[in-house]
Amino acid sequence: MKVTLIFPGQGSQYVGMGKNLTELPECKEVFENADSAFDFSITGLMFEGPEDKLKLTEFTQPSIVTHSYALFKGLKTFLDKEGIEVERVLGHSVGEYAALAATGAIDFKDAVKAVQLRGKYMQEAVAPGDGKMYAILRVPKEEVQKACEAVSTDSEKVMPANFNEPGQTVISGHSEACDKAVAWLKENYEGKQMAIPLKVSAPFHSSLMKPAEEKLSAHLESIEFKSNEIPYVANIDAKEYSKGTDGKLIKDNLVKQVCGSVLWSQSIEKLPEDTVFIEVGPGKVLTGLNKKINKNFKTYTLDSEAGFEGLKEFLA
Repeated sequence: MKVTLIFPGQGSQYVGMGKNLTELPECKEVFENADSAFDFSITGLMFEGPEDKLKLTEFTQPSIVTHSYALFKGLKTFLDKEGIEVERVLGHSVGEYAALAATGAIDFKDAVKAVQLRGKYMQEAVAPGDGKMYAILRVPKEEVQKACEAVSTDSEKVMPANFNEPGQTVISGHSEACDKAVAWLKENYEGKQMAIPLKVSAPFHSSLMKPAEEKLSAHLESIEFKSNEIPYVANIDAKEYSKGTDGKLIKDNLVKQVCGSVLWSQSIEKLPEDTVFIEVGPGKVLTGLNKKINKNFKTYTLDSEAGFEGLKEFLA
């Protein structure tokens, strides 16, 4: 049997994440490595909060990657014992770093430090209030793309940031341009659409993140990227990269991802209908998206130590 592992992104974090994994030796080792990467305790923040600090992008991103990778290490031991192979991995936005650490393309400590800087650079890229993000519901992605193109100008831009599932596309960009795109859809698209403003600190996955992309690119140059030992599907192009892909190409994909759209729906849609998924990390956002993309997909949510108990039955 083979499984596909999916790793969640920002928005899945919660106070207490990972706390019940400390008894598992593989997970404990990951937590110790994460803490040694910083001059503060990232696990203390994950386990105890405060929530306001955990919600800050530069702390959210390393917390999610730490939790996901700790779960992966415990899961890998379980799968090896059961003789189950990991067929491929995918990560949503920052989750791609946990996915790539799982493939061996990047060392976990390098990944967790990189995402802390990634979060910090994203936060610094745009002044508060200058950018916005909306989740557009019940509108085909082609119409959302049309709206963004119709209202964008040289100085005010909006673009699709996340193609999450067929009925949900997130847009991101300058505040005024985002508002105009929402207005354009109301005027030009008939249907029960909905636009939900997202509580985010910056317009992620948009061209406004260019300063963050440049700084992150410089930092990633100092990290050794190796060829992946497990195939992975990249956010930036929804393409599956086979085992042994050149590390430089993997790194370049991560750099492009900062300003590029997350092609999640397109990545999942391409996979065979009998694919068995395990969501590895906090929450069950990706499990929910999978159901919307293809109701026939089997997805298991692994968020805590208790999740290992039901996993054997799920995979039987």
